Amino acid sequence: MMKISIDGYEANVPQRLGSSQVAYELLHQIASIDRINCYQILLPNTPMPDLPTEREGWNYQVLKPNKFWTRLALPYFLYRSKEKPDLIFSPTHYIPRFSPVKRIVTIFDLAYLHFPEMFKQADLWKLKNWTKFSIENADHILTISSFTKNDILQNYPVQKEKITVAYPGYDKNIYQPVTDQQKIKQIRAKYQADSDYFIYIGTIQPRKNLIRLMESFAQLLQSHPQMKLLIVGKTTGLGRQGWMYEDILRKPMQMSLEQKIIFTGFVPTEELPTLLTGATAFILPSLWEGFGIPALEAMACGAPVIVSNVSSLPEVVGNAGLLVDPYSVEQITQAMRTVCADKKLKSKMSILGFSQIKKFGWEKMARTLLKIFKEVDEQ
Repeated sequence: MMKISIDGYEANVPQRLGSSQVAYELLHQIASIDRINCYQILLPNTPMPDLPTEREGWNYQVLKPNKFWTRLALPYFLYRSKEKPDLIFSPTHYIPRFSPVKRIVTIFDLAYLHFPEMFKQADLWKLKNWTKFSIENADHILTISSFTKNDILQNYPVQKEKITVAYPGYDKNIYQPVTDQQKIKQIRAKYQADSDYFIYIGTIQPRKNLIRLMESFAQLLQSHPQMKLLIVGKTTGLGRQGWMYEDILRKPMQMSLEQKIIFTGFVPTEELPTLLTGATAFILPSLWEGFGIPALEAMACGAPVIVSNVSSLPEVVGNAGLLVDPYSVEQITQAMRTVCADKKLKSKMSILGFSQIKKFGWEKMARTLLKIFKEVDEQ
């Protein structure tokens, strides 16, 4: 039996996206499938009510003081613990700088190396320096795509045996096609989607390539004037924060398309499947993605997907999606036109999407992580 500490900082936020979503789902899966090992989830504040319930072998520890979390709070706890854990797992890029126990870290992507201009300076400094330390000092690295694994190997002096790929999943209980036409009608009306529409879901930030998406959409309107574009995501607030988004928000006004391009803000998770089911297609033209969970969620709802042909996205959608050069406004426009014009293709993409998503699951990811725990403990 192992005693395992987990950094629960990212999971304990009200609106989860990306790394916080992965952290949250892994906690639930591990709590469900592992009743042998003992877990201590380390938090900066009181656990939120939707985290797994405490039980024997699963408890929460609120650390005080909680400032400088990975630099002071976590090391202080680990060193002063009378019964030290066998290892600590971080579902973030950062491990404790000092630690008397083995450390496992999660690296989602290295976008900060390839697009430094798209990050705030404070965040960029932390990502470059702290991630480097984590990669070079962790006992094992979990990453979420083969693409990112190869990217790590090309940019850091680390052995490939030290890195394990485990794909994220999606919530199968939530993300599935919605058949209630009245519900679809109501949700569409709530978000001004009263005609056919494309949908983007994610943070509002430069790496997501939203300005080119809007320029492409403006070209699409020349042949499909009834279309709308829904951009779902927040710019501020806890959890789903965006950054460097001012130019993105101004773009519809500059093109006089405020009535066609709808920034919905935050949409409750339970409403997303309805919007995805009703969409002409989901589109994610990112310049770089560590994985792209919204693409999985879209395929699970039967929506055709259009994604970039770079980074991990081809790995995620396989042959189920249309791939585009994210730097080509014309290619993005053409892909949208193709989906609009070819109903048989739309149907085929939906069927292929349902097949593709069978490769992914949170339980699969958690079981891979449990194997890593065991291997690292035995080293």
